[in-house]
Amino acid sequence: MRQLSTQDNDFEQQLSALLAFETVNDAELLKTVDDIINRVRQDGDKAVLALTQQFDEHPATSMAELELSQESLAHAFAELDEDVKQALTTAASRVQSFHERQVQESWHYEDELGNRLGQKVTPLDRVGIYVPGGLASYPSSVLMNAIPAKVAGVKEIIMVVPAPAGVLNPLVLAAAYLSKVDRVFTIGGAQAVAALAYGTDTIPAVDKVTGPGNKYVAAAKRAVFGQVGIDMIAGPSEVLVYAEGESGDRADWLAMDLLSQAEHDRIAQAIFVTTSAEQLAEVALEIEKALAELPKADIARDSLQNRGALILVKDRSEGMALINRVAPEHLELSVDEPDELLADVRHAGAIFMGRHTPEAIGDYCAGPNHVLPTSGTARFSSPLGVYDFQKKSSIIYCTESGSKPLAKIADILAQNEDLEAHARSARYRSQ
Repeated sequence: MRQLSTQDNDFEQQLSALLAFETVNDAELLKTVDDIINRVRQDGDKAVLALTQQFDEHPATSMAELELSQESLAHAFAELDEDVKQALTTAASRVQSFHERQVQESWHYEDELGNRLGQKVTPLDRVGIYVPGGLASYPSSVLMNAIPAKVAGVKEIIMVVPAPAGVLNPLVLAAAYLSKVDRVFTIGGAQAVAALAYGTDTIPAVDKVTGPGNKYVAAAKRAVFGQVGIDMIAGPSEVLVYAEGESGDRADWLAMDLLSQAEHDRIAQAIFVTTSAEQLAEVALEIEKALAELPKADIARDSLQNRGALILVKDRSEGMALINRVAPEHLELSVDEPDELLADVRHAGAIFMGRHTPEAIGDYCAGPNHVLPTSGTARFSSPLGVYDFQKKSSIIYCTESGSKPLAKIADILAQNEDLEAHARSARYRSQ
């Protein structure tokens, strides 16, 4: 795992290389995804079934076999061990409680002319949520996508989840039941995104597609944007852990927090930033110790070697500047008084405060959403939330008397934009 210092002559170049990563601009990838989308648009169910058989080796011979019944979801939940059922239920309750506080309401006010102006907030009619399968299954992703949509008032949620060789994680199905997902299809990849965006005889078209997936899913979401809304183009998972070598630090905790991201994927990113050279060395040692016994050590090691870094900064000010430059998906502030740093953090998807708040808690049960902006997009993006499943309409209601002064203003401005019909339309109301 590379070790860097902000005092290195080539630090800026090394940092830029470390952060440079793009998953969906490969020409061959984009062509493959475009071909899949076009097949689904042209052949609908036939293409979806064939592609699912091809890529997932799914044994289904009809589209009906790719849809799961509500009874099967309820059965999956009922069959869970009690401790797992309780953990999932508690996590769902916490996610719902947090997101209920995000609901935006319609509002209006009356201006000084007696006109009524405002905003109407309306939930989306139907959304599609993509839940990853394959190498790993994520019931937590079901909760994080479906529950905010339900809280927002979305009428229908269509879930897609790949089932390689027809195999599904029962916990994913149980999470779908608990989250009140309306329909579940065992399809994945670009073909699932295309089906959600354009619809088939079996799969209804949605208004928005949310949820993370592999590079084919990310490229497909980018390609269908405009036909439908999307939440974001999700890249590999990432964490930045910041510490200052204080007496309460545990190097083994810090190391495991980094590894908890590295084990996600060979292209996940884990960065440790510290003001203490001694602490940097201790964390490096603890990482090597932990890798000796982690089940996914091969994945984690590749991740750390390819995209990880231990970075020494001169002081807190330099550390905060580096954090904002990286704009990490997950940021851990592992210090005695994290509130002292909060005001200086401008760019981060989620901020984990103090030593007893590992990112892993946020992944599952803290309450805030774990679908977060990656690859530096926290500079301009936010976590998935209820607001992603609501849209706004402006309300403008002019009275006869209140319209006249505004119409005169519009008349003048329209004439200066050389839009005569606009000007006359306004002028008729001002006379």
